[in-house]
Formats: sequence, C-alpha cells, structure tokens
Amino acid sequence: MKYTRIKGTLDIADGDLGYWYVVENATKKVASLYGYTEIRTPIIEPTELFVRSVGSDTDIVQKEMYSFEDKGGRKISLRPEGTAPVVRAFIENSMINKGFPQRMFYMGPMFRYERPQKGRQRQFHQLGFELFGSESPLADAEIMAVLVKMLREMGLMKFKLVINSIGCEKCRPNYKRALKEYYSHHLDEVCDDCKRRYNTNILRLLDCKVDVEIAKAAPKSVDYLCDECAEHYQRLKRYLGILGIEYEEDHRLVRGLDYYNRTVFEVRHEGLGGQDAIAGGGRYDGLIEELGGPHIPAVGFAAGIERLILAMKAEGVEVPPAIVHHVYIAHIGDVVEKAFEIAEDLRRKNLTVDMDVMDRKLSAQLKHADRIGALIVVIVGENELKKGVIIVKDMETGEQSEVDEDFAVDFVIDKVREKIQL
Repeated sequence: MKYTRIKGTLDIADGDLGYWYVVENATKKVASLYGYTEIRTPIIEPTELFVRSVGSDTDIVQKEMYSFEDKGGRKISLRPEGTAPVVRAFIENSMINKGFPQRMFYMGPMFRYERPQKGRQRQFHQLGFELFGSESPLADAEIMAVLVKMLREMGLMKFKLVINSIGCEKCRPNYKRALKEYYSHHLDEVCDDCKRRYNTNILRLLDCKVDVEIAKAAPKSVDYLCDECAEHYQRLKRYLGILGIEYEEDHRLVRGLDYYNRTVFEVRHEGLGGQDAIAGGGRYDGLIEELGGPHIPAVGFAAGIERLILAMKAEGVEVPPAIVHHVYIAHIGDVVEKAFEIAEDLRRKNLTVDMDVMDRKLSAQLKHADRIGALIVVIVGENELKKGVIIVKDMETGEQSEVDEDFAVDFVIDKVREKIQL
C-alpha cells in the first residue's frame, strides 16, 4: 500500500529548506539583538485554554481547532496559535518571579482545519515574539521594530506595516454600540458569517473580505478612544517616527482574536495578492489575568513562516543552499582507511565532507560530487598513495593537483577558503 501525506500538510525538503533556514536564523539573530529568549511549549494543550483566550465565538474555536478527548477523558486541542500557550507557561512556571519586562520568542507548528490553499495549510508554522510587563507604548514600538528588523534580515523589502487602536474595556463598548447601530441598517446586505457575527463578535465585521465597501464606511475605532487610549496611540506613532519605521493607519484593522486591546498591527506584502498578511499582533493586557494570573500587560506578534517564504520567493530573495558540500572524498582501491582519515581531519576543521559509501567507480563518484555541488574533490587512489600523494580537483575550474599526503588537509582548506569565507 502506498501512503500519502494528509491533506493540508507539506513535506519540507530539498530546495525549500534554504528558505526555512534563512527565516529561522533571522529570527534567532534578531531575538538575540533585542534580548528575547526562546520558549518551547507543547503542541497539545487543554481545549479550554484556547476557548478562554482566543474567544468562544471566533472562527478558530468554532470551526478550525483540532480537538479530541484523550484516553483519560481530557479535552485536548492541537495548538492553533502560539500566544495562549506561552501565557499559560508564563503563569504555570511562576515566571513572574523573574521580574519585568520579560521577552520571549517561539517557533513551531500550529494546526487549524481550514481549506488548504497557497500559503495556508492545516499544519502550518509560526514564529512569534511576546513582551510581558509593560503597558507603555515603548513596548509596542519595540515589538514592531523587532518585526521590521526581522523581515529585513530575511531580505524582504516590499511590505508595509499597518496599525490601528481598538481601545480598551472602558471605551470599546461605546465603539461596539456605534458599530451595531451602523450595521443594523446593512444586515440585509452582509454575508451570512457577518449576520452571525453581528450578535457574537461585531468587530469582526470590519475584517470581512466580502463586505469590504460596507466596512469602509463604518465608524472608526480611533474616534471613540478614551483619553488614555488616545494618548497611548499618539505616543506609539511618535515612537515609530523616531525609530524611522514607516506605517499606514487602517481603521478597519481589528485582528481576529478576542484578547487584543489598544494597539493592533499587521504586516502586508504586495506580492501575495488577496491573502497578503504575513504577520500581525497587538496588545493583550487582560489575557494573563483571564488565564488565571495577575494583571500583567503584554504585547506581541506572530508571523506565518510559510507566508514569509512565499513573500521571499515573490521578491526573488536568493537564499544559500541548505547545505554547502565543501569537499567530496573519492577513493579507488584498498585505501578506505586513508580516505576516512582525511575526511575526519577535514571535518575537525569544520568543513562539510561527503565521502563515497557506495563502492562506485571513480566516474560515478565524480558525477555524484558534481550533482551535490561539491567545491573540491579529493581523490585517494592506491597508485597515488604509493607515491605519497593524493589528487585534489577544483570542481569549478577542473584543475587537478597532486599534493603530498602529509600536507593534503591544509592544501584543501586553503582551496576551500579561496572560494568561500569560512
């Protein structure tokens, strides 16, 4: 029987791995520059964690979560997003005792039952950054600076940062009432999802991809902000200006998760068409308290790795191969011991070395070395060893040199250094 991968999942290998490594390395580099430490949480979590945090009326909880009952009768879900598990870990492991602010980042697979399409799978991968402990717009500005710096490190240029403020629990009720009043005159025109959301999650009507024109004329959240939220938003924009970070305001931006308050933001890429969001986030000052901890303000973002890679490809970003084969060791006759010795000596010098393990003829070994892109081939042969030499071949020029076996390792290292910086 032939097995195939489950719909909505992908095998990641070969050429695409170079993109994944660039994303992962850029994430870790920027995290280090800004002082964010990695956290790794389980793939499975209690279902109630996401119901309480993401919101019982959101599409994620209503339609998309992979949930099941385990053998102990516990209700468990594959994580659909990363912030709630990080907050759970923060509370459970008493990280509050470490003082504030605390900065963390994560990378890993997430799961949502959606219709698979380009850049959207049922098992997808996210990276995210979270900053706990500060209610200042300085924290919001920092988290956006981290995001922009990370995207630049990945080679991305054709994106824009979009921001908005959706207020707090004090001023948002007034805005929701204004939205309800506005949409009450358009209920016959909106889609079925919006009809349902009208009573359960009115803000999501602004995010509808169908009723765009109706949403454009809707009341703006910034017109209903209390004095504290308005000042927070103005300071954020001033700090972004100081940092030299360009942005646009979009008063329809609300994000799809219930835990956001005040600042929300998104990064959109011009090369991805209608599904152009590659990252997004915001402030979630009430989430830690909602999940059983003390009141601790927080802000963060998440980015879809598959979307980031699509954006890199759309911009023609060139990435290095997943692995550079510095040296290939070919051997002829009863010389395996010497071939092993040279290979290990080169590896101890941090060169990537591939050696024939198929007992192939020399021509086949050279063909394989060419196929994997080896820079240098070391040929170890019985006749050459009798003379105390080995052959070193430059695969780019075809030039071959006979080298004293005692100096072979140093010679090969020099040849590789001529081609790349080690």
